[in-house]
Amino acid sequence: MPLPNLLASRKGRIAAFFLMYLTEGLPIGFAMTTVATQLRRQGVGTADIGGFLGLVLLPWAFKWAYGPFIDLIASKRLGPRRGWILGAQLMMVLTLLPLAGLDLATQLGLFTALLVVHNLCGALQDVAVDAMAVTTLHEDERAFASGMMFGGQSLGVLVGGGGALLLIGSMGFQACIVVLALIIAAVMAGVVWPMREVEAAVEPASKGLAAAGHEVVAFLRRALQALVGSRLAVAGLLFGLLPISAMALARGLQSNLAVDLGLSNEQIGWLATVSQAATAVTCIVGGWLSDRVNLRRALATYVALLSLPGLYLMWELQRQGWAPGQAAPAALVTAFMAACVIYQLLFGFIYGARVAVFIGITQPAVAATQFAAYMALTNLSITYSVVWQGYAVQHWGYATTLGLDALVGLSCLLLLPLLQIKKPSP
Repeated sequence: MPLPNLLASRKGRIAAFFLMYLTEGLPIGFAMTTVATQLRRQGVGTADIGGFLGLVLLPWAFKWAYGPFIDLIASKRLGPRRGWILGAQLMMVLTLLPLAGLDLATQLGLFTALLVVHNLCGALQDVAVDAMAVTTLHEDERAFASGMMFGGQSLGVLVGGGGALLLIGSMGFQACIVVLALIIAAVMAGVVWPMREVEAAVEPASKGLAAAGHEVVAFLRRALQALVGSRLAVAGLLFGLLPISAMALARGLQSNLAVDLGLSNEQIGWLATVSQAATAVTCIVGGWLSDRVNLRRALATYVALLSLPGLYLMWELQRQGWAPGQAAPAALVTAFMAACVIYQLLFGFIYGARVAVFIGITQPAVAATQFAAYMALTNLSITYSVVWQGYAVQHWGYATTLGLDALVGLSCLLLLPLLQIKKPSP
C-alpha cells in the first residue's frame, strides 16, 4: 500500500512539518545535552565545551546563505523543496552513522568535524522546509503550524538529548547514535519521499550557469532591500541578532552544571526529557496564542519571565555557598531541577510569538531568504551565547554567569517599540 502524500490535507501538512522539524532537533539535542554531558564527565573545561558547541552550531547561523540557492535551484523530478530536503536528510544520516565508530575521548577532532557537517545539512534542510511551509501552508494554518513545527523541534531535542542519555546506560553511546540516524531515515522514507509538491509553487531555475548567476545577483538585491530597506526590517534583523531571552538554562551551561552538581546520566536524561516535553507543549500553545494576543506585549512578558528562573538559581547558588568539586546539597539540586523545568515551560511560549513577528516582516517574493536570514541570526545569538557563557563559567563561576545571562536576555526589549507588527485579520 503506497504511503500518503501528507501535503494534500491540513492534518497531513501539519504532521509533515512537525516530523521534519523533529529531525532538525535531533542533532541540536545530541550536541547540547548528550555530547556536552559526556565531555564534562571526561573533565573537559566549560570554556572548551562552549567552544565545541559554538563550532558545531555555527552552520545554523549561516542559513541566510542557503536561501538563494534553494529559492532559485530546483529539481523538476524531485520537487523544488522536496529534493533539497531529501538530499539534506540523506547526508544527515551518512554523517551521523560514522560517529558511532569513533571514540569521543581520543577522536574528538574528527567527531567534531562530522558533527559540524551533520548540522550544516540539518540547517540546509531547515531552510528548505521553511520555504516549503511558505509556499504550502494555507494562511489560516500558519500560526498553529509554526507552533507545531517548533514543538516537533523540541521533541527532537528531547530525543537527541535526554532520550539518548537515558538509553546510554542500556545500549551505550554508539548505539544511541545509530538510533538517531534511523529516526531521520524513517522520516525521510515515510514522510518526505511520498510527498508531492504543487508544481506551480516554485519555478525551477535551469537556464545555465550564467543565467543562474544573473538571477542570483538580482535576487540578492531584492532580498537585501527587503532586509534593510525599512526601519522595521532593520529592527527585525537586530531583534534576531540579540538573544531571544535569558539562555543559560537551555544551553550548554545546564549540562555542565548538572554534571558538576553530581547528577547521573539517568537524572540528566529525565530532566532534559521533562523540560523539552514542557517546551514542546508550550510551543504549540504559543503558536495558537500568537494570532490572539498583542505580540509586543506578549513578547515583553515572556522575555521578562524567562530571566526569573536563572536569577532564582543564582540566588540559591550564592545562598548555599556551593562550588564545583563540592558535594551539592539536596536542596540545591532540587532548586536546579525546578529552575530548568520552569524555564523550559516558559521558553516554548516565546517561539510562536517571535516567529509570527518575523513572518509579519517577511516579503513573499524573497520569503525563503529573508525568513532564513532572521532565523539564522537567532541561531547566531545561540552560538555566541554558548561561547561566552562557557568562558564566563570558567572564569567567574555559575552564579555570576546566570546573573549576566538574565540581564543580557532583557536587551531585546529595547527593540520592541520599533516592531510595529499588526495582528493579522481573521
